[in-house]
Amino acid sequence: MSASPQKNSYGTIEEIIGQQPERPLPLINATSSVAEVIDAFITSCHSRLLYVVDDQNKLQGVISLGHLARHIFFHYHDHHVDTRHLISMAVSETAGDLMQRKPLYAELAENVEDVLQRMISHNVKEIPIVDTDHKVKADLTMVDILKQHKARKGSEF
Repeated sequence: MSASPQKNSYGTIEEIIGQQPERPLPLINATSSVAEVIDAFITSCHSRLLYVVDDQNKLQGVISLGHLARHIFFHYHDHHVDTRHLISMAVSETAGDLMQRKPLYAELAENVEDVLQRMISHNVKEIPIVDTDHKVKADLTMVDILKQHKARKGSEF
């Protein structure tokens, strides 16, 4: 029988982010064109999300790679899909048009376990990290959490 997970054993998001090598954030401005959104995904080395920000880098929404693919390749999707939604996607011209407006995010001071629970509950594999002003400061992926878990547990699985 294994022991139950210890609450707060991973610390805060800020602590786990501080242990990672710095990497470029997949940020894009809400006024960016669809072509710029595509370019941002092409050049993003680790993310399947783009964080849509305003001119002060405050999080406005997210665009998933899957959502972008549905936009670009809308004519390949199931004919049972609501045509009003397809038309809306087909005429989208900016990142702001494409973005999910109420994204899941975490704050630097939150406990990793609480964020992990939210990510699992919402089937999210990566999440933007914001400061108290809602500015994007980092991102956290499930792989980052797995690395932290392995570092703490070693070969004890």
